[in-house]
Amino acid sequence: MAQTMKDILNRMLNHEELTREETKNILVGITQSEYPTEQITALLTGIQMRGITVDELLGFRDGILETGVPVPLDCDRYIDVVGTGGDRKNTFNISTTACFVIAGAGYKVAKHGNYAATSVSGASNVIANHGVKFTDDLDRLNRCINEVGIVYLHAQLFARAMKFVGPIRKALPFPTLFNLLGPIVNPSQPQCQLLGVANLDQMRLYSNVYQKIGIDYGIVNSIDGYDEISLTGDFKVTTNDYERIFSPADLGFAIAKPEELKGGATEQEAKEIFDAVLENRALPAQKNIVLANAAFGIQVLEKGQKTIEECIGIARESIDSGRALETFKKFVELNS
Repeated sequence: MAQTMKDILNRMLNHEELTREETKNILVGITQSEYPTEQITALLTGIQMRGITVDELLGFRDGILETGVPVPLDCDRYIDVVGTGGDRKNTFNISTTACFVIAGAGYKVAKHGNYAATSVSGASNVIANHGVKFTDDLDRLNRCINEVGIVYLHAQLFARAMKFVGPIRKALPFPTLFNLLGPIVNPSQPQCQLLGVANLDQMRLYSNVYQKIGIDYGIVNSIDGYDEISLTGDFKVTTNDYERIFSPADLGFAIAKPEELKGGATEQEAKEIFDAVLENRALPAQKNIVLANAAFGIQVLEKGQKTIEECIGIARESIDSGRALETFKKFVELNS
């Protein structure tokens, strides 16, 4: 390699920014075990203290996609709904539930997820607890999105680079740039994404990232710090078309209490809430939160051509008609 990691670290000390090409090469170098752990740790710490740039984040993304397992889906328009995580709120599986509501409404979804890092139950936990077996078999993945309308991509099967940095991430007491990468390294590279972020700095960062990648996106943040639309107060939404603050009342919803969003103390309790929403027997607040998140996802899929009220109606119909539940049951059947 032209530059040693020592050169890069010296530049970081001088407050220099790295190029997209440089961070891609660093990531590839990490997967080829080119650097000692101490240097990778120093790099991650330096970037965390300074704050990552758009090009640096895109370069790391390029590296993860290049060294990972690609998933070309033979389907032209689908969405991923995901949160950055780390808001420490331990909510139930809102994004995952919303994905099945969107698929139940007849749209295509490629959900990328993993086991929980900071909450009781991540997307992979709740799905595995229904007996689903994760796969990277391309034929099975394509069959699933085409027959059921939704496919689940368990991150650990695809992003090979992550295992090289796993021990370092565990040893550090703070989140690193790899926490920011999770939402943008879906190996199927969807054309649409709804992303929940925990703060407005992240909202700006990802807006710029999505504009450079060139996809249809919606980014949501609840002003009180949830990385999804929590309906506990006002929330901000940024898309390709608009940026505005909504209140729950703007969507016709009551304000939710924080305890109504809790994911429970065990994976079993989280599974119960997920099932209750799809079976249309959840608390009104739990259902409304899923409807709100699913609706903004549908609006992204519709390129902003439908009002948010129309999108809420489509999401509601998916649950009320039983189609969201039917979609989930078919999904489990095909993947068990």
